Amino acid sequence: MTKMKIKKGDKVKVLAGKDKGKESTVLRALPEKQRVVLERLNIVKKAQRPTQKNPQGGIMTIEAPIHVSNVAIICPHCKATTRIAIQRDEQNKKVRFCKKCNKGIDK
Repeated sequence: MTKMKIKKGDKVKVLAGKDKGKESTVLRALPEKQRVVLERLNIVKKAQRPTQKNPQGGIMTIEAPIHVSNVAIICPHCKATTRIAIQRDEQNKKVRFCKKCNKGIDK
């Protein structure tokens, strides 16, 4: 399985699905399942049993994971959706780069 290039906190645009065209921030990355959870997107209803945390139970609305192939990262420099290249910088650390403007995405 390939390594995911999208991480928590990245700004992304949805390419496919019911939220196509919307922009959001990645809340969680699930690399073992190749999925990401986006802030306020892909909202689904889930029946929840009563627990000690939620004694009432009922129907909850949650943000469901979306496959990483259905999102594209937005470069903070050129503000366009782009693909990511991983290169080594001057300190020999791996850094993610925008393939359009060739600037680093990581801080």
